[in-house]
Amino acid sequence: MSDKLIKPQTLKGFRDSLPDAAMAREHIVDIARRVYRSYGFSPIDTPALEYSEILLGKGSDETDKQMFRFRDQGDRDVAMRFDLTIPFARFAAQHLADIGTPFKRYHIGTVWRAEKPQKGRFREFMQCDFDTIGTDANAADIETLMVIHDLLEQIGIERFTIRVNHRQLLNGLLEKIGLADRSVGVLRALDKLPKIGRDKVLAEMTGDVGAEEAAASQVLDFAELSGTPEDVLGQVETLVAGSERGPDGVARLRELFATVRSAGIDAGRVQLDVSIARGLDYYTGTIYETFLDDLPRIGSVCSGGRYDNLAGLFTKQPLPGVGASLGLDRLLAALQELGVQETASTPAQVLVALFDKDHLADYIRIGRVLRQAGIATEVYPLFRPLKKQFQYADRKGFKALVVAGGDEFDAGVWTVKNLSSGEQQQVAEAGLADAVRDACGSGRAGSAP
Repeated sequence: MSDKLIKPQTLKGFRDSLPDAAMAREHIVDIARRVYRSYGFSPIDTPALEYSEILLGKGSDETDKQMFRFRDQGDRDVAMRFDLTIPFARFAAQHLADIGTPFKRYHIGTVWRAEKPQKGRFREFMQCDFDTIGTDANAADIETLMVIHDLLEQIGIERFTIRVNHRQLLNGLLEKIGLADRSVGVLRALDKLPKIGRDKVLAEMTGDVGAEEAAASQVLDFAELSGTPEDVLGQVETLVAGSERGPDGVARLRELFATVRSAGIDAGRVQLDVSIARGLDYYTGTIYETFLDDLPRIGSVCSGGRYDNLAGLFTKQPLPGVGASLGLDRLLAALQELGVQETASTPAQVLVALFDKDHLADYIRIGRVLRQAGIATEVYPLFRPLKKQFQYADRKGFKALVVAGGDEFDAGVWTVKNLSSGEQQQVAEAGLADAVRDACGSGRAGSAP
């Protein structure tokens, strides 16, 4: 064996997750599962690898370039999934006889894109998707918005905005001004508006896309419409009148906003933004982007939309769908920057300290007693000075510490210390679980923002 050590390092754009980061991620994932299940979405899973033909040409030229694609040992042309939506379309077409329609699924899994790493964006990241497939009913589009709203609210974020648009508004305008045959290029350029500004988008539309400057300017004027949803939809209705698809988009959005009001959702949290286009080519209807009001520059943390034709690449059975995806890593990066993410690195709430070597069995037994009472408990594995055990508890983020020495054992009591306030009390074993719960409840906050 060689004596040369291998340098421990991760690939650029990839990262390890230390316990505090992994716990924060699992906390959000648990909330996502709970919210999705509350609406009746069922879990599924698909492979990390797909045949390349399944994924190629379904997102955009950019996502095609970003795919991790290679030939495996069987000389098959394969690629790693870059999102969870396209594998779901394949899944639905392949298992249609078993799942039936409409079918509601959620899928929480890792995806890969060889894009330029930046803050909150990596080459390997996790998505938390939910979709309804097998119906083009506007009720499914509206429910998608409701799930996004409840998800952000349950995570504990108060200041967020869901921006909504409909691809048929944009397509109706392009039809009216003679750019329907260049819609893909125009919408891809328009999707860059917040990042590069009007002038550069105009240059891309007239240069790369080949649109006339007057027509491109009309698209940008359209995208800059502002006001209440009712006001903007009134203006849009006039601009797309006579087009084949525009009026249907207006009607669907009117119903969506009316339902949002009826459901009692804060009107300020849902806005009509006719500039958003979503860069992926498969969107055909309602589209959503969600921004944190206190950190808008980090980009959308939950996005999606309606895709009525995607599954048609795999089956002749019509399978229109709609859904969205929580960008978990981007959201976590935002919460960390905002300083609202707790950084505990242990899932246990309480630490049982080892003090008296003659009572190891009692310490281990009391740990089991607390776990059976529903309290996540770790027993420290070594007899070390209490000061070092306290330091360990503080570093790991425990909420309470339980300890007993010879005097406590003689008296039949345990000492419970709140590690946030420093308060402590002695209680009999019969009341220990309740005392620990009280100490944990009034100690450090949980990991929710």
